[in-house]
Amino acid sequence: MTKHIPASEMRASQERRRVTLPLAPSLEQRRLQLYAVFLLLDALAIFGGLGTASWLYLGDFFERDSLLHTQVMIPLYWTIALSLQVYSLTALRRINFARGRAMVSLVGAEAVLLFVGFATKSTDDFSRVSAMLGLALSMVLLVWLRSLVCPLIRARCGEAATNTLLIDDGGAALRVAHAFHIDAREHHLAPDLGDPHMMDRLGLYMLNMDRVLVSCPPERRAAWALVFKSANVSGEIVDPDVRTLGVIGARRERDYGALIVASGPLGLRARVIKRALDVTLAGGAVLALAPLLLLVALLVKLEDGGPVFFVQKRTGRGNRFFPIFKFRSMRVEKLDATGNRSASKDDDRITRIGRFIRGTSIDELPQLFNVLRGEMSVVGPRPHAIGSLAGDKLFWEVDHRYWLRHSLKPGLTGLAQVRGLRGATDTENDLAHRLQADLEYLDGWTIWRDLKIIVNTASVLIHDRAF
Repeated sequence: MTKHIPASEMRASQERRRVTLPLAPSLEQRRLQLYAVFLLLDALAIFGGLGTASWLYLGDFFERDSLLHTQVMIPLYWTIALSLQVYSLTALRRINFARGRAMVSLVGAEAVLLFVGFATKSTDDFSRVSAMLGLALSMVLLVWLRSLVCPLIRARCGEAATNTLLIDDGGAALRVAHAFHIDAREHHLAPDLGDPHMMDRLGLYMLNMDRVLVSCPPERRAAWALVFKSANVSGEIVDPDVRTLGVIGARRERDYGALIVASGPLGLRARVIKRALDVTLAGGAVLALAPLLLLVALLVKLEDGGPVFFVQKRTGRGNRFFPIFKFRSMRVEKLDATGNRSASKDDDRITRIGRFIRGTSIDELPQLFNVLRGEMSVVGPRPHAIGSLAGDKLFWEVDHRYWLRHSLKPGLTGLAQVRGLRGATDTENDLAHRLQADLEYLDGWTIWRDLKIIVNTASVLIHDRAF
């Protein structure tokens, strides 16, 4: 049975339609057009680079073998580039991402071509010099053309390259960069599932939107969810608890739904890569530094006849305790097992050899064995003694986010250390800066950042806060 809508309602609905809509062009079509442009420009760069190299080295731009190289190279490049997201939203937003992935794709295509040619023994007639020169010129052209079209990307798609609509329907206040913001009350919008005219108006507001968010009270979330599901849009409902709980996803099962608030920061492949790097570097360092380790052990023993190593309980991955190894640098009777007192300049507890090995960070070298045992990593948040204080508070009392740093293995060095954030934590602010660096490290791990931190550590091994 069709529901009768009074004429007065119809007129009111028509009046509401006259409110200015945030109409936006379809950026999806424009993005597809730009992807097509990039496909052609990349092909042109490869053709131009290989042809120019052939002309410079062989004297013929259209030399037969060079043309064959180009014809095989371009499809290979396109295949790899597509898989590496060279033609993606991220590539439109971040020019350096696009350049880097394009260069990797080009090198990958050349590597595949050389491997196939070697396996089939079909590269005997190819000029290696021309091919390598062509690869370099193609790479230069790829980067240059990408830079050249940056203004076109901004002109066609704007800064975000997507259309986002945020509807404020009485929920938590929110601002989203590069988004259309509208007040539902001002525009007379409501998730009224019993009014087809209202549903039509909502559909017009969402036209050409890549993403729509609504901030509303809990009692209207179900209605907005149905609006989004029926509107063929990517719809999101703002929930303050997501930020409060640090939600990273959701799971829907037959009998319940749940918010996912935690998962390991590294996937299996990343963990394997990081562990392989740890074992390689730590194992190599132990072998290379064996004479130094033996000499320091002998000097520590001769100093006062006490034990060579200082073993202290510290908190590691998963908030679990582990024994950390260091060369003993303090007098046996004044050792601090819990770490309640940070070492200071002119500390009377430190031995003569201890002062030298602390100042040069040599006292930390036995932690290479912690790395080989799997308790630590070469790079990660530094492990702290459980009694460590920032001012007069324990570390976790200063900021409860402190516990988040234990989602990864602790490291011999870390982002905080290469930034010079070392030594005693005399104030809460000292800890805050280190914690911020540790949390930054946890966000988006890459093997390249680990290698960069390792290289930069060399410049901070000797520092003025090493007491």
